[in-house]
Amino acid sequence: MSLHRKRVAVVRGGPSAEYSVSLKTGEAVLRHLNREKYQPHDVVLTRDGVWYINGVRSTFADIAQHSDVIFNAMHGEFGEDGKAQQLFQSFGIPYTGSDAVASAIGMHKGLAKERFADAGLKVARGEVIPRDAEMSGVAYHLAQDMGFPLIVKPVTGGSSVATRIARNETDLVIAMDAAAKYGDVLVEEYIEGKEGTCAVVDTGDGEHFVLYPIEIRPHASKELFDFDAKYDGSSEEICPGNFTLAMMSRMRDAASLAHRAIGARHYSRSDFIVTPSDVYILEINTLPGLTDSSLLPKALEASNVSMSEFLEHVIELALRGK
Repeated sequence: MSLHRKRVAVVRGGPSAEYSVSLKTGEAVLRHLNREKYQPHDVVLTRDGVWYINGVRSTFADIAQHSDVIFNAMHGEFGEDGKAQQLFQSFGIPYTGSDAVASAIGMHKGLAKERFADAGLKVARGEVIPRDAEMSGVAYHLAQDMGFPLIVKPVTGGSSVATRIARNETDLVIAMDAAAKYGDVLVEEYIEGKEGTCAVVDTGDGEHFVLYPIEIRPHASKELFDFDAKYDGSSEEICPGNFTLAMMSRMRDAASLAHRAIGARHYSRSDFIVTPSDVYILEINTLPGLTDSSLLPKALEASNVSMSEFLEHVIELALRGK
């Protein structure tokens, strides 16, 4: 075993609604890290902001002192929106994933959509509604302007938390109120089509390796690939997806373009709706889940890339970027 193993702080948990998913992502990273090359440290940030390293209460300053690189396994608020990235940068520690600016843009579905549209990608028509807006009045205007069905989700956050379809004004008010608990609200036209997702991994020389797109088929009882459908095992996830070659190619190009459009780094995964004639981008995930039921590991497996190889590649990108 090497005497010069890099100390990898696997940071998981955090204050977001995706706390439990983040714990599982971090657990998967810890399990698959090559112990010949790396000395892993399990770093947990509790929901109320207390840091632990290998089960012992600590401070981030102390954790930083005993780490060569951070593997950021957090999702959602703080971990994925640029705040954790600013913290890591302030201590001068290399870390995996996008930098603070790209993370903040990627996390804000409204800002990301603007970047996607500027890059020539197809986006759904929609509007960002402030969380403190009078929702019944807004719902009336949206109904007149866009009709139904509409899709409602928080502007920030992942794992499809508080994402719903609204088929009438009453539905719309209820859905907007639910999403507003997490911040501002995005309301978009509902596009009928196949759900797909496609991951991008930086090669390290300015290029990208684009993985096979995955087709997502929620269970017949589900209207959406929502939080439960993502983690309860009821959805069918097919990789490579059952798309035409032309649509497969367009999804891969779109995922690469989206990654560049927000300035993402190391890896990302973009979600799409594929209609018979178009590919619409929904959002980009700058820290997609790496749990045993997550989508990115399935795409890696389809490309014969092991989780250990992927983790090593990303960690080396972070160290090289220092």
